[in-house]
Amino acid sequence: MSTIRKLPDHLINQIAAGEVVERPASALKEMLENSLDAGADRISVDLAQGGIKLIRVSDNGRGIAQDELALALDRHATSKIASLDDLEQVATLGFRGEGLASIASVSRLTLISRRHDDEHAHQIIAIDGHLHPVEPAAHAPGTSVEVVDLYFNTPARRKFLKSENTEYAHCAATFERIAMGQPQVEFILRHNGKVIWRLPQQSLAERVGALLGKDFVEASLALETHAAGLGLSGFVASPTYSKSSRDDQYFYVNGRFVRDKIAQHALRQAYRDVLHHERHPAYALFFTLDPANVDVNVHPTKIEVRFRESQGIHQFLFHSVHKALAATSAGNSPTVAQSDAGDTPAADDSSASTPPATTAAPAANASSAAAPAANVGRMPFQTPRYEQQSIPLQVARESIGVYDKQFAGLRQQERAPQPVPAPAVPLPVSTAASLPDASDGIPPLGFALAQLHGVYILSQCEDGLIVVDMHAAHERIVYERMKTALEQDNIPMQPLLLPVSFAADRFEVATAHEHGDELQRLGMELAPLSPTQIAVRGVPVWLKDGNPVELARSVLKEVRDYGLSQVLTERRNALLATMACHGAVRANRQLTLTEMNALLRDMEATERSGQCNHGRPTWTRLSMRDLDNLFMRGR
Repeated sequence: MSTIRKLPDHLINQIAAGEVVERPASALKEMLENSLDAGADRISVDLAQGGIKLIRVSDNGRGIAQDELALALDRHATSKIASLDDLEQVATLGFRGEGLASIASVSRLTLISRRHDDEHAHQIIAIDGHLHPVEPAAHAPGTSVEVVDLYFNTPARRKFLKSENTEYAHCAATFERIAMGQPQVEFILRHNGKVIWRLPQQSLAERVGALLGKDFVEASLALETHAAGLGLSGFVASPTYSKSSRDDQYFYVNGRFVRDKIAQHALRQAYRDVLHHERHPAYALFFTLDPANVDVNVHPTKIEVRFRESQGIHQFLFHSVHKALAATSAGNSPTVAQSDAGDTPAADDSSASTPPATTAAPAANASSAAAPAANVGRMPFQTPRYEQQSIPLQVARESIGVYDKQFAGLRQQERAPQPVPAPAVPLPVSTAASLPDASDGIPPLGFALAQLHGVYILSQCEDGLIVVDMHAAHERIVYERMKTALEQDNIPMQPLLLPVSFAADRFEVATAHEHGDELQRLGMELAPLSPTQIAVRGVPVWLKDGNPVELARSVLKEVRDYGLSQVLTERRNALLATMACHGAVRANRQLTLTEMNALLRDMEATERSGQCNHGRPTWTRLSMRDLDNLFMRGR
């Protein structure tokens, strides 16, 4: 007959250790959090054999009094909370008081501590959970916790540990996560006597750059938003910096690294329009809120939290990051983009197809579109004058005769008088001898030079060469225009002079007949002609050059598969992206210089134009230094 009995404290601690101390990295996390809660600003970590043989954490924090050393290794003994009210609004990283007790029950632990006003330090040793008497010791003000032979007394648990390299990788990841969230603290990490990390006290940007690398910093957007007691700061990487895994995703709640499904979903949704397929975004974000509005006591390792107002938190995170990504446009450096989308970087740009409202300012006084702050010296009604100018080359005429024959018609078309003056119209050779300097108002994406294989646009910018994927760029421009128009319930329709009919199955005909009036909200006019034919009578004005049959089939398929209400709500962006892809300029379409420059100007004025609807980059820059390196100039 079974008998209910009370378990001994030592066995209770070992059971708790199975939850709290899963591996050496878990013990390291508990020890680092204790050091930070003690107010340390310098922490040193020593590991041996991946943390299996040795974990030592030393700090310069407040220290522990002599008569409290034994209590520090007792279960559920802590100085961080004293009541349920304290637990519900805990602001420290640790609070349960079971970390050191659990570690001590499965290792040989030595705790040495000295308060700043004590004459010397004291130490206590715990082996297999049994405490030795407190003894005097030598130690600088602060605390050191040394853990040797983790799980030496529970061989069944120790055999589940991985190799030394694997356990060290987990310890290093834990160290980096905690170090990133505390840039005001100096950290040192040694493994087997070799210094791996030496991080001084530094700013958040410097700490993130040191841990995630220069590439992340160069591809990141600084973010700073506050609303209704919530704050979000940090860095989100450009979609082109996306990763195949979630390794470079760092999210902190009140300084605590967590993995929260609400936050992950919100951030994923913010990248939805610009992320390529199954790639994952990279970010280092620090979220702050009232501790009373978040429950951190929902997981033994404190890696998960629960928000009391999860829906509001989701909306705040989504809109903050979505706004930061939307505030960028092609040609602008991502490191200067802020979360406030109110000032579009290319707001002063004029479309190449739209004449200026007033006389343009002289080119010498126009400012670059990449620097809105420089507009202070210009009158509000003046706009910069962007002029395409030719570059004279001293080349024998016979050597370029083949080009004259091939492009004679194109050159005549480019030099023909334009009925309406536009900023992107090329000037005669005699007007100017070279492209203007940056001070003359060169826009961020420069001026088009040529088209390569009917796919790419080559443009000369201030400091090198810009290469633009014209289909991807135009796709994003059309997509953003359609999103804006649909939000205003006003997608302009272009009636077709000659309706285009196509053979359709009975489901397509039924869908067109049932939802014909609603489809006009999308700028589509479809008319069933018979049980097997549909006529396309109108398409969105931005898609008039696309294939109307393919466009109609795509729209009907979306509506048939998901229903019109869902297409206009949850799947709205997916449908508009598909429509934009059909209407974007195709490869091998020959563009004039005027059209190419118009596309470049539209890119500069369009949100998220650095990526197409599928997350692929739309442009890249080769600086003069990159080009010089290709040809080994200056070596």
